[in-house]
Amino acid sequence: MNTLGALTLPRFLETWRLDSVSLAAVVLLGALYAAGVRRRRRAGGDWPLWRSAAFAVLGLGTIVLATMSALAVYDEVLFWPAAVQNIMLDLIAPLGLALGDPLGLTTWSPRSLRLLTYPLVSSVLVLVSELTIYFTPYFGTALRSDAVRQLMHLQLLLTGCLFVLPMLTGQEMLPRWCTHPVRAALVFLDGLFDSVPGIVVMTSGTLVAGHWYTAHHPVWAGDLHHDQMIGGGLMLVIAELVSLPFLLAVFAQWWRIERTKTAELDARLDREEAARLDPAEAETVQPWWLTDTGEVGRRYRQ
Repeated sequence: MNTLGALTLPRFLETWRLDSVSLAAVVLLGALYAAGVRRRRRAGGDWPLWRSAAFAVLGLGTIVLATMSALAVYDEVLFWPAAVQNIMLDLIAPLGLALGDPLGLTTWSPRSLRLLTYPLVSSVLVLVSELTIYFTPYFGTALRSDAVRQLMHLQLLLTGCLFVLPMLTGQEMLPRWCTHPVRAALVFLDGLFDSVPGIVVMTSGTLVAGHWYTAHHPVWAGDLHHDQMIGGGLMLVIAELVSLPFLLAVFAQWWRIERTKTAELDARLDREEAARLDPAEAETVQPWWLTDTGEVGRRYRQ
């Protein structure tokens, strides 16, 4: 590994390494998603192209970039590529997968995961996962063992999905009190939580996997502590940058749901108005507050 040249921008763009496990996982996930979209369209339904693009490019593409690009090649000699690699799997890839709404293409009910997707539990799992990786022998072991590294990558991806997927997909994975305003607040707080590992890594006086990087650090790479500061700073920046589109996605979903509810309510009011003008139909149309299942209807009935 010490034979690697300095990581310049051209070398970063042209350096790749095949990871057969990651490639197999990406191909499998992509095939399952494509099959779900095909099944939906054959049944006469529609599926937004932007969801497929988000799943493929931002979700699966991020997994490929994190595990097979120069980040994966240089993560054994520099800390900062490994830090970026991990934060991409923990935050960016889950966001892309969730925007693709894979659960919307399946009939499987995720209710069995409600304990793990409970917002406070999933947030703590993400934070503990990151801190455990960097401040226990876990990360150093992953550098020495490919099997442990694959396990670490899977852990990061799964813990990230446990928080992101419920926030952007079905209500059945969340408690009833977790309405969209609450989700927006939780996503904002999660952005603050996600900054903690980067701050701790950046300011720590102890080198992460110091024995490994001392033995494998190339002469062109400079000081080890500076390398770790760069890695922690990139973790912090990426975490904060991801939190904004995540929050915007929650607000966009909230707006779409409220718009649908408003359209349904307007249509019901229009039917009632038509029935009022046509006495022959008045007996067949109930007032909207008796049939509305939303929050507004429940309040009117009370």
